[in-house]
Amino acid sequence: MHAFPVSLPLEFTLGCADGKPGNAAELFESVSQNIKVKRYSEALNDLNAAIETDPALSEAYFHRASILRQLCRYEESEKSYKKFLELKPGNSIGEKELSQLRQAQSALETAFSLFDSRDHTKGLEYLDKVVLVFSPACSKAKILKAKLLLAAKYYSSVISETGFILKEDENNLEALLLRGQAYYYLADHDVAQRHYQKGLRLDPEHSELKKAYFGLKNLLKKTKSAEDNVNKGKLRLAVEDYKGALALDPDHLAHNVHLHLGLCKVLVKLGRGKDASISCSEALNIDGELLEALVQRGEAKLLTEDWEGAVDDLKSAAQKSPQDMNIREALMRAEKALKMSKRKDWYKILGVSKTSSVAEIKRAYKKLALQWHPDKNVDNREEAEAQFREIAAAYEVLGDDEKRAKYDRGEDIEDMGMGGGGFNPFGGGGGQQFTFTFDGGFPGGFGGGGYGFNF
Repeated sequence: MHAFPVSLPLEFTLGCADGKPGNAAELFESVSQNIKVKRYSEALNDLNAAIETDPALSEAYFHRASILRQLCRYEESEKSYKKFLELKPGNSIGEKELSQLRQAQSALETAFSLFDSRDHTKGLEYLDKVVLVFSPACSKAKILKAKLLLAAKYYSSVISETGFILKEDENNLEALLLRGQAYYYLADHDVAQRHYQKGLRLDPEHSELKKAYFGLKNLLKKTKSAEDNVNKGKLRLAVEDYKGALALDPDHLAHNVHLHLGLCKVLVKLGRGKDASISCSEALNIDGELLEALVQRGEAKLLTEDWEGAVDDLKSAAQKSPQDMNIREALMRAEKALKMSKRKDWYKILGVSKTSSVAEIKRAYKKLALQWHPDKNVDNREEAEAQFREIAAAYEVLGDDEKRAKYDRGEDIEDMGMGGGGFNPFGGGGGQQFTFTFDGGFPGGFGGGGYGFNF
């Protein structure tokens, strides 16, 4: 960082306009000491008084210009440099610092433009590499840097930068606001609130501080209302509160991750699997390691019958927390559901529900057997045989109470045509012939054809 010159160049020590070099030396030593402890106003007052006493005191103009440059009071600084160069034409040090002033002034203007256009990285480069090198005491640049860091979501850096500003000026309202916002976005709401409150005690009508403070109060109120409604079992009200809280500040990721998770859990309880899965995915997009969101999304996918997705999520969760028995139990349920989803749905084949009685199942079977009997489907005999085989296999399971119970529990049932070819109602290939027997005979009395159907 460019340091303020605490000793005069050789050419400045040769004498003063009033012929009293000792007085000038004392003055500039006092100015240098004030600069060291950052008492810029006192240093400027001393220099202004010296210039008023002796308008030809070139060294005073030089020092004043340097201080003003460091404070980024560029227009005033440029006037002082020009006055110095009038008194000391061609002075290389003065010309160099005037050039640095113009670089810093241009860089600060550019940084503000980049902030407006949201090019945060480049804006920070201009401040760090130019403005704060030549104007290290520039409060405007320091505040702008904090704003750029906040916009770029470097919250810890904002806290650090504003800490330096507040150390010099504990009542700097902009620094209090920015520091509070950084703590807010880190979800350290208590500390954020204290910064807002301090700023509002200094200026109760500060619009940005008021907006930040009451925005935080409203967010916490909505969040608490959602949690209270969950505890009271008022789940639909909780859903609305969670959505309302999320809508208040979509950028508050550190807090919203918990809102998304809370919403997901409520939606799972309500059986709204699709919406729940979306909410948990939002939480995982913010924090991919959030175990509970992974588990809840697995549960949500079970509700939507996304069996493979549920297994994937719950398996990942089980790997992250292998000792959690609840996760293992949920994974077992998902794996069982996936396995069951891959077997044939005998109820669907017969066109009956899982709660159908034995009589209803038998009636459905008779109707379909008659419809798809190969002897009645000469023109599409191959399709009819395949359909008839499925119907027969379905009835073989669902028409038997014990086999049906095992099927409903997801247990394996051997030799029921479920694994590929073990069951053949036509008795082909030398296997045992399957005989269908309808109570009271089959209306119409057809049969034969070598299929051995005996109604």
